[in-house]
Amino acid sequence: MSEEKELTEENLSEMLQVRRDKIKTYDEMGVKPFGHRFDVTHHAKDVKEEFANLEGEEEQGEVSLAGRLMAIRGHGKASFASISDKTGSIQVYFKLDVLGEEAYKRFKMLDIGDIIGINGSVFKTRRGELTVKIKSFDLLSKSLRPLPEKFHGLKDVEIRYRQRYLDLIVNPEVRDAFIGRNKTIKAIRAFLDSHDYLEVATPVLSTLAGGAAARPFVTHHNALDTDLYLRIATELNLKRLVVGGFERVYEMGRVFRNEGMDNRHNPEFTTVEYYQAYADYNDMMNLTEELVRYAAKSVCGDTKVTYQGTEIDFANCKRISMNDAVKEATGRDFMACATVEEARAIADELHIPYEERHGIGGILNAAFEEKVEESLIQPTFITGHPTEISPLAKRNEKDPRITDRFELFVYGRELANGFTELNDPIDQESRFTEQLKQREAGDDEAHVMDKDFITALEYGLPPTGGVGIGVDRLVMFLTDSASIRDVLLFPTMKNIE
Repeated sequence: MSEEKELTEENLSEMLQVRRDKIKTYDEMGVKPFGHRFDVTHHAKDVKEEFANLEGEEEQGEVSLAGRLMAIRGHGKASFASISDKTGSIQVYFKLDVLGEEAYKRFKMLDIGDIIGINGSVFKTRRGELTVKIKSFDLLSKSLRPLPEKFHGLKDVEIRYRQRYLDLIVNPEVRDAFIGRNKTIKAIRAFLDSHDYLEVATPVLSTLAGGAAARPFVTHHNALDTDLYLRIATELNLKRLVVGGFERVYEMGRVFRNEGMDNRHNPEFTTVEYYQAYADYNDMMNLTEELVRYAAKSVCGDTKVTYQGTEIDFANCKRISMNDAVKEATGRDFMACATVEEARAIADELHIPYEERHGIGGILNAAFEEKVEESLIQPTFITGHPTEISPLAKRNEKDPRITDRFELFVYGRELANGFTELNDPIDQESRFTEQLKQREAGDDEAHVMDKDFITALEYGLPPTGGVGIGVDRLVMFLTDSASIRDVLLFPTMKNIE
């Protein structure tokens, strides 16, 4: 267990007490340990770029930087140190005969972790390292807690996720994933905006939870004295807007699902859903492939990325139906089964677990999840999902047992889900009714009956295609992050108190 984890406010270590004692000394010196604004003219990267061609030890320029003190080297009348800001770190030089005795005394009281502002000139050391010779400095914020030991850094994953601020200080490379996340979100927005989509915002709280098969979080509104649900998807409200005349809409936002946690799942996560009137699932599949390629190029500079040692090519997406994928993997054709008993017999033979409530379509999906899903490493669109597991998708005209739906899988994980939207209110009500039966049979993730959504469909939803993409998972691929917690600044963690 690390020292940081053992320390408590009630039982301060000697090191913590020493830092607090310095505040009293600062007060006696008339120095404020928690300062105010500071004029910054340069960041570390700016200095390195502007003075890259500096020769010898000649001093040039006047610069002002602010950052966190990360190392101090040397003693006596001169010391080198390094400070870190948002662009990186840079070496700085404190010298007694430059600062003066009083200022140098204040420098000697600084600790690693303190935030300081510096003014000085730039020179190159004999070893060729750009350095700022400090002429004056201000203490901007005293760090009352020591950073983790510099040679080992912060390795405890639990602490890294719980104390992300500390993770970002000690492991600056962690910032790259979140910069990549920002670029990914900007790229998605830029792509959809360029295709004439309108970004909208829909409620997070609702009296019903619908749009996906998932367990919701429940809260209570005191003034209305009613239970409300955190949204599990944005789908139904976005389709209501298409009914209202917005032909191309999208929403980027958090959704919440009361489910387990692992390296791919967090109870709250970000999705982007987009809907286009007069389009079908083929149009949306093409658009999704183009969007993902655009994001990869924007973030990584190429459609080929390396994820956990495996090259993924987003410009080369395969397309295959769910039944054909299962046939390739098992040699058995579930959709050729005349009865559910026949499908069960095949599943038993292949050791595929299924539930009593499953029909042929449900058993086919179970076979896909068991025998195919994890093998889909390169981007693959799976189509032809059974109607039984697709309550919001339109039936296929040639085979009503399946729907016009697709899922995009990468590295064995679902990245996107899209379909031709079901716009027949009679069929939709029938599907919701069937979902209610499944809930009664024990499926607590089955859809509820949303009567207002049926009413909206009765006014007329034009033929529409829709897609949802898991933004966090896309960021994982584009930043080579093994866990979803690596791309969430503050992931959900178990309470340890």
